Amino acid sequence: MDLHNSRWEEDGVAGMERCREFSGAAFGVTHGFIPRVAAVDVTGLEREEAIRVLEPHHHRLLATDGHSGKELILCEQVHGNRVATVRGGFGAGGDFHQGADGLVTDDPRLVLGIYVADCCAVYLADPYARVVALCHSGKKGTELGIVKEAVGLMRNAFGCKVYNLVAALGPCIRPPHYEVDFAAEIRRQLSAAGVPYIFDPGVCTAARASRYYSYRTEKGKTGRMLAFIGLA
Repeated sequence: MDLHNSRWEEDGVAGMERCREFSGAAFGVTHGFIPRVAAVDVTGLEREEAIRVLEPHHHRLLATDGHSGKELILCEQVHGNRVATVRGGFGAGGDFHQGADGLVTDDPRLVLGIYVADCCAVYLADPYARVVALCHSGKKGTELGIVKEAVGLMRNAFGCKVYNLVAALGPCIRPPHYEVDFAAEIRRQLSAAGVPYIFDPGVCTAARASRYYSYRTEKGKTGRMLAFIGLA
């Protein structure tokens, strides 16, 4: 069921957004999206420098949201379709995040995170099996079917039942600000994989520059927004 009557909104912690409908359907799961940090000037900064400057603010917001005792796990994000399994607790597995654009875990001590600035953060959860996933899916990752890889890994490695899966699309660039509607393709792929509940509020990052960073609008030199998901 492709549900467009959902929304991203501030909920509980100032400076952090959640998809209200995903929160309701994915019980026992915590998630969020940290948009533009207005107090931090990242104008003209390359990706790594912008993330370095924003990182303390992101960690402060995560702590305020109750995640100070958890380890934030990130992936390299190479615009591919590799999804890494993160299991075994703190410091699990050397290079598990290298070359990956998606993460899956059933470990409640971890929070999965990705950085975006026009690409889509795709949230996945099986609240019954207590498994969560997060994918970085832009034009190329969508073409390569990263969300299908994530759903397959949740089923095969974690025993998830596809009929229990819930998905949400984060804010991302969309037409007419971008010529490719990869958000629509993400929804199609999730539906084809059998995911029954897909929440897409339809928020365009390029259309709300005061609220979100946009790689395309700001010519590549801008901040990055942190999407995260974990088990409560």
